[in-house]
Amino acid sequence: MDQLLQFFISGLTVGSIYALVALGFSIIYNASDVVNFAQGEFVMIGAMSAIFMLKAGIPYPLAIFLAILTSATVGLCLEKFAIEPAKRATVVTTIIITIGASIFLRGAALLIWGKDIYGLPPFTDNTPIHIGRATMLPQNLWVMLGTAFLVIVVKYFFDKTRVGKAILACSYNKKAAYLVGINVKTMLLIAYGLSAALGAVAGVLIAPITFMTYGAGVMLGLKGFCAAILGGMGNSMGAVLGGVILGIVETVGAGFISSGYKDAIAFFVILLVLFFKPSGILGKGEVERV
Repeated sequence: MDQLLQFFISGLTVGSIYALVALGFSIIYNASDVVNFAQGEFVMIGAMSAIFMLKAGIPYPLAIFLAILTSATVGLCLEKFAIEPAKRATVVTTIIITIGASIFLRGAALLIWGKDIYGLPPFTDNTPIHIGRATMLPQNLWVMLGTAFLVIVVKYFFDKTRVGKAILACSYNKKAAYLVGINVKTMLLIAYGLSAALGAVAGVLIAPITFMTYGAGVMLGLKGFCAAILGGMGNSMGAVLGGVILGIVETVGAGFISSGYKDAIAFFVILLVLFFKPSGILGKGEVERV
């Protein structure tokens, strides 16, 4: 039982990161019907930027803020210089552009930061917290609480603010949104910047627990995509739920079966979802009139 609790805590931490990455996927998908496969690179850029700014002597809080700003700027540039010029392209073509952007950003990170493995110091004292016979690090709490806070903020943003509602309006019908005076280009730009910022926060939160390299964003991006599919693509709360479930199933499965099957377990879960409920846990099946 204690071992199960330990795996559950670890899974909740990992799932929180997957949830943030999946939330980024969901935001862009809602705004443009595009799956942004560069989302994992936003996580990597946020973490690596914070690490090197801290090494340069910038105070920790300011380094984190500048790292998030850096990643958000990269997201804005991606939309402005890669996605916007291809606005008349098909969805498949746009997805291929994001894959190309992912490869480009990974190559740029390799040139800037090299192949070495880096880590951030924990936000606070790293004395383990005991829950029964299970233990967790204070950074785990930062990850879980930080994710919960951001989920609430994002939900409020889309439910209560004019900009958030405008982004959602663009996702429903871009032409109708344009006709009622919504600047669709600006809304897409904001969506990409917000998605990149969320990815950067995920990177900064997890860097003190898991070491970071230039290629770390690939698997995090794939897991976030799986979480978004599991919860229901385009459903923000579904993305969060999918991330948490995926993290727990992956960690518990790896603990009781083998850590070598950790990634395989996650993708096996997604295959089951695609077979039996392609719309995801909270997704709604599409109805086509004929």
